[in-house]
Amino acid sequence: MPDAPDPYWWRDAEPARPRRVEGGIQINSARGKVARTWWSGRFLAVLEEVVVGGRLARGRTYARAGQILSLDVDAGGAVAQVQGSRPKPYAVRVGILAYGKAEWAEITGYLAEDASYAAALLGGEMPRGIEDVFARAGLALFPAGPRDLVMDCTCPDVAVPCKHLAAVFYVLAERFDADPFQMLALRGRDRDTLLDELRERRAASAPAAPGAGSLEDVMDAYFTAGPGIGQRLSGPPIPSDALLDQLPEFPVAVRGVPLTEVLRPAYRALGAGSES
Repeated sequence: MPDAPDPYWWRDAEPARPRRVEGGIQINSARGKVARTWWSGRFLAVLEEVVVGGRLARGRTYARAGQILSLDVDAGGAVAQVQGSRPKPYAVRVGILAYGKAEWAEITGYLAEDASYAAALLGGEMPRGIEDVFARAGLALFPAGPRDLVMDCTCPDVAVPCKHLAAVFYVLAERFDADPFQMLALRGRDRDTLLDELRERRAASAPAAPGAGSLEDVMDAYFTAGPGIGQRLSGPPIPSDALLDQLPEFPVAVRGVPLTEVLRPAYRALGAGSES
């Protein structure tokens, strides 16, 4: 005989207000639009495509109130702990396909062809053409729809995504605003690894400088006289006191002798010393 339905089932229903969290992760946007950049907006578009009404609004409220206790982003997904109304926080996961070494080798090769991609990323910008780079490799940077994502939450809400998942989406979007490498990390490449690979690729493809080699190889060609320089350096020697003849006449004399003539013996002596 089946068990009788619990007449107190409503006690397990989640109250409307979540438990207050101190020091939780929250977004900076107090009202209105959350995404500030085109790339985080592209990510949120997937959420807004499938979530309507109250769950979307409550998700923003959770994100603004700091109900997220922890959030870790790694290759293939993000996991979070979200505090609802029950004592135990809910475990939330947003999964996305991470690309392997072969796929990233192809992507990095295309990125290395244009230094502006690395420059934009280092400047905190996601290059506009980066989607075309992924497309050349037959891949995608941003999820095209909900089917490209795995969304899990331990809350009792049967709707997917629930408000807890929506809150994590909004926090992720704001992280992407501040650091576009976080989006690339989801796809399997962290900042340092990607930049190191780009440097290696560009260094390997850079043309060698003329005469490049070891120091011993280039010492003989370190200085080469230009045409006619030998003739310009040759000629009659210049007297060491010739400079005095170029000076304007001084209105100063020493015992009736002009100053230049007083100095001339000293100049001649210096010149004679340098020739010896």
